[in-house]
Amino acid sequence: MPGTPARQAPPPPDSERAAIDLTHPLVNDKVPACHGHPCYSARLTFNLAAGDFANVHTLTLGSHTGTHIDAPYHFFLQGRTVDQLDLALLCAAPAIVVDLRHKRAHERIDWADLSRHVPAMRPGAVLLLCTGWSRHWSTPQYRDHPFLDADAARRVMDMGVRVVGMDTLSPDEMTGDEDTGEVHRVVLGEGGVIVENLTRLGELVDAGFQQPLVSLLPLNLAGCDGSPVRAVAWEGSR
Repeated sequence: MPGTPARQAPPPPDSERAAIDLTHPLVNDKVPACHGHPCYSARLTFNLAAGDFANVHTLTLGSHTGTHIDAPYHFFLQGRTVDQLDLALLCAAPAIVVDLRHKRAHERIDWADLSRHVPAMRPGAVLLLCTGWSRHWSTPQYRDHPFLDADAARRVMDMGVRVVGMDTLSPDEMTGDEDTGEVHRVVLGEGGVIVENLTRLGELVDAGFQQPLVSLLPLNLAGCDGSPVRAVAWEGSR
């Protein structure tokens, strides 16, 4: 309208606050899933191009689709469900990123690989294991990822950490179509949570983030054992 001042473009984001999306995009027929889990699909139910009032998709997915979180109820009947999780552990939490990109297929991640990060391991911190295996997303090699040793997981829990995330299908070794479940039982048994199928963790390492913060917020799914998340990281205050 005449006389209306022109809109000014928003200022560019502060580089220290620029977010890195740690979430795999969900694309039809390109989302790996454990054996028997629901396959992801998104299909237009209402379509503007067909003359409908709006675009609306029908989604098919499981509680462990794509980048997602495992709640204790996933393995323990009396464990917390995803809607009961402490969001303070998952929102703007300090992250410990361990560079494990030298690990090979089915290679064990043991305590020696993690021990130099002990000073940062404390209640409220999130441990992120960067194997670089997200590069194999949607390929058969994705199941051949390195895996976390169960004793190392126990030591992490002993340090007070309650959130462990990886850029792999599971923190446990995959044996055929299933994983061993050992690390799941350790972490979830301590009331912790596991985040699987993260991506771009290597960017946090290569960018030299000194105090990365991460948010891993699930959907508020009543009574569920897990949920897809939108995982995001950024540099905290120095």
